[in-house]
Amino acid sequence: MSVDVVRDAYGRWAEEYADRFASTEAMHELDRKLVSQWAGGITGRIIDAGCGPGQWADFLRGEGCDVEGVDLVPRFVDIARSRFPAVSYRVAELKNLGVPDRSVAGILSWYSIIHTEPDDVPRILGEFARCLCDGGSLLLGMVEGAQVEPFSHTVTTAYFWSIEEMSQRLADSGFQVEATESRADGKRPHAAIVARRVPVDR
Repeated sequence: MSVDVVRDAYGRWAEEYADRFASTEAMHELDRKLVSQWAGGITGRIIDAGCGPGQWADFLRGEGCDVEGVDLVPRFVDIARSRFPAVSYRVAELKNLGVPDRSVAGILSWYSIIHTEPDDVPRILGEFARCLCDGGSLLLGMVEGAQVEPFSHTVTTAYFWSIEEMSQRLADSGFQVEATESRADGKRPHAAIVARRVPVDR
């Protein structure tokens, strides 16, 4: 799934998506709890990578975090700036977040790589690793499946990932998985992984 296809697809859905999901009420209570606990252990700047219309970045701001939202879709960035003006947002691709090496303490990637073709996922995880300081933390949300395979998504094709498969990709990219969770109380099985950037010997 090319970046252009995903950008254009979400651009067409941006207003409807924001109306449905850009609110605290649309967030699952357990997701809010997880993100809050994760953020509470981070000292320093956080990037909400694939921030969409900005609801999670604003949530993190409310938790007292220094956070910036980044998204591929210009219309999402416009909506986020309008709805949640207390947070800084900008357009960027996940494979190039546009920050110096080891300059952020945390990255939230909440369902932001579900449309990425599996062969391209390591490049994005490598970019996350580049941006995070030694010991920096990544929280990744995804749709869980028994294996890596595509499924039909309202906006455009997405992919199931097993926790084991994604954990291996993370390990290959310089992360140590610290915690995982999964549940099946919604339309599709949900999973989340917390992983820490392994310090790099200089």
